[in-house]
Amino acid sequence: MLATYVLFSLMANFPLSYGTPNLQSNIRYGEGMETLRHVVLLVHLVGFAMLFGGWVVELIGKRGINRVMHWGLAVAAVAGLALAAPWGIDYDMNYAKIGTKLVILIVIGALLGIGTGRARKSGSVPPVIFWLIGLLTLANAAIAVLWR
Repeated sequence: MLATYVLFSLMANFPLSYGTPNLQSNIRYGEGMETLRHVVLLVHLVGFAMLFGGWVVELIGKRGINRVMHWGLAVAAVAGLALAAPWGIDYDMNYAKIGTKLVILIVIGALLGIGTGRARKSGSVPPVIFWLIGLLTLANAAIAVLWR
């Protein structure tokens, strides 16, 4: 439903005539792209909340890895890659920051996979892997907020 609303609101901002360019249409198109970018940012934050929230729940509980953490990683990764595309912005992208966040995300994914495999074999996730997942997730959020 949200995707349909976003699609229709963006379609309403596209000019339908191909005649002389209309400055008002171009302004509305830029606003639509910025709105879409903010929606993707919201989805990215929801993915982070799923990953970190799942980790916090497991911190209080049995200190394992749950499916919410895997889904949160996937949602954050897809939305983060969409945000890394230079679409309709008038400033330079910080590719060093984006690359650092991507490497950390890949490491978190590897740790989730290793931890899940170890949990299936032995019944528990090694504490080092569990704590690294939480710390790296928090570090990724800190990089997003603090690195300018």
